[in-house]
Amino acid sequence: MKAFVPTGDPAEPVVLADVAEPTPGPDEALVKVEAFSVNRGETFRLEQPVPGERPGKDIAGLVVQPAADGSGPSGITRVVGHPMSGGWAEYVAVPTGALAELPDSVSTHQGAALPLAGLTALRLLRTAGPVLGRRILLTGASGGVGHYVTELAAAAGAEVTAVTRDAERGARLAELGAADIVHDVADAQGPYDIVLESTGGQALATALARLARRGTLVWFGQASRTPATLDFFDFFAGPESAVVRHFHYLDADTRLDDDLATLVRLTAEGRLHPEMGRVTDWAGTATALTDLRERRIRGKAVLTLS
Repeated sequence: MKAFVPTGDPAEPVVLADVAEPTPGPDEALVKVEAFSVNRGETFRLEQPVPGERPGKDIAGLVVQPAADGSGPSGITRVVGHPMSGGWAEYVAVPTGALAELPDSVSTHQGAALPLAGLTALRLLRTAGPVLGRRILLTGASGGVGHYVTELAAAAGAEVTAVTRDAERGARLAELGAADIVHDVADAQGPYDIVLESTGGQALATALARLARRGTLVWFGQASRTPATLDFFDFFAGPESAVVRHFHYLDADTRLDDDLATLVRLTAEGRLHPEMGRVTDWAGTATALTDLRERRIRGKAVLTLS
């Protein structure tokens, strides 16, 4: 079968190659991939690829071989899946605990855009706690996670301030429910009950300064790739007794099917709108990866198989 494999070359990070078709484990279904999406974090991993590892975590397609242990879909079924690797291919083996069925009302493109960003947003807001009536500051809001967080938090009754460098992207976030849009975290008018920080570097310290006393800052990324430094005494200038928490979307529960089903249901009901800045044939995968890395794509990039 055909699959994308990493090259280690920034100019062309992946190439299409012939690889062996996967052999599913007892609790894995074989999925014929119809579309997949790429994530900015994956572009960084491609800089120093692990030998033998194939990328790809977000897929949608058809189950063509159910799991041998009887779990998951029992026949040919449209699904969205989140394998830990190997998804940028014609076929991928996916644990049934990382699959959810797609109804006819949710397109394959929408399904492929849901897993990593949607799961991160859903579980991030659970980590933040109740958001009804609370002020939230969200940095790095123009990516896939930011769009989902904005829409989910606003729908739950939060007052969201989204930080994005681009006015066009800010307009879309406002449509999804953001109460305020700023283009620099320093322009955000606190204090905020919750800060969701994904930029790192100086932005983390600047965001912390806008946190309310006993507030919560959840750190879930470092898109700037610049380490952050915090001074303990800065807490006394406003966010006294605040909590700073690290977040990873798999730190609590590695079984994903229920949360994937929730994301699919919300999309089918018109309450969640996957933001797809690019949908194109998978021949354009290398270009999409470069453009995503350079922030030339708003939201998600979805690649379709012919």
